[in-house]
Amino acid sequence: MLTITQKSFGGPEVLEAVEAPRPVPGATEVLVQVKAASVNPVELYIRSGAFPLIGEPPFVLGWDISGVVAEVDPGVSRFKVGDEVYGMPLFPKQAGGYAEFAVAPSRQLVRKPAGLDHVQAAALPLAGLTAWQMLVDIAEVHPGQRVLVQAAGGGVGHLAVQIAKARGAEVIAVASAGKHEFLRGLGADQLIDYRAGDFAGQVREVDVVLELVGGGTAERSLPVLRPGGILVTAVEKASTTLPALAEQAGVRFAGVTVEPDAVGLEGLNALVEAGQLRPYVQQTFALADAAKAHELVGTGSVQGKVVLTV
Repeated sequence: MLTITQKSFGGPEVLEAVEAPRPVPGATEVLVQVKAASVNPVELYIRSGAFPLIGEPPFVLGWDISGVVAEVDPGVSRFKVGDEVYGMPLFPKQAGGYAEFAVAPSRQLVRKPAGLDHVQAAALPLAGLTAWQMLVDIAEVHPGQRVLVQAAGGGVGHLAVQIAKARGAEVIAVASAGKHEFLRGLGADQLIDYRAGDFAGQVREVDVVLELVGGGTAERSLPVLRPGGILVTAVEKASTTLPALAEQAGVRFAGVTVEPDAVGLEGLNALVEAGQLRPYVQQTFALADAAKAHELVGTGSVQGKVVLTV
């Protein structure tokens, strides 16, 4: 099978198309013929060596996959050969999603909704589960609350806007002006251009802040929260100062590292089937062009997601 392998840390050019043996599913696993795999910013940091999450090369990046079950371990009852499935298996361990075939624990996959094609489904797991775990599992967003989403036009952000709206919240989206029309179409109630001024001076009394940027954004978000509100960050989760600063401000702090979660994926499926959630894919690339996909994601200007087709 074809895989995108890297033998050293570095820029996008280290990603090579290489033939490799097809993996064999073990106990509890299925073999998926991958139809699409999305590219997430974390994979750029891993590729460069800035965030050596899965150790030293050689390795195959990729977690978000959508495809067709090609082989099933005899003990697996959830799926049969031919089922269309998607998910984010094994994160943060190596899953090898940038490939024609990948193995995955059956309980880390769910059936692909009929309303999504494989490209759209591949765009959903890591970003969608990040947003779901922040908004639903941690913040427990409910009707009438006000939710501020940083980096709202990106992969996690554009899904978070839709999930928060589906849960009855008023959504304040922070993004560059060029993404405002897109976000308005997703249901954002208030739009803030972070380039035109400090967002913290434009909003107050927020119940939940989703922090997806880093670089001090979390600390600057604290004053916009109402007493008892919560700051949830996927970027500065290891901060040693933010918990104390949040406590001093009378608000709560939580960090999140996304986890494989079939229950969360089924929650996302329900929103898709209700017409309340749809991943947006800015551009697709052939698997062999993974380096070009990394170059685009590396610009930091992507609206929604970038997906590899297999």
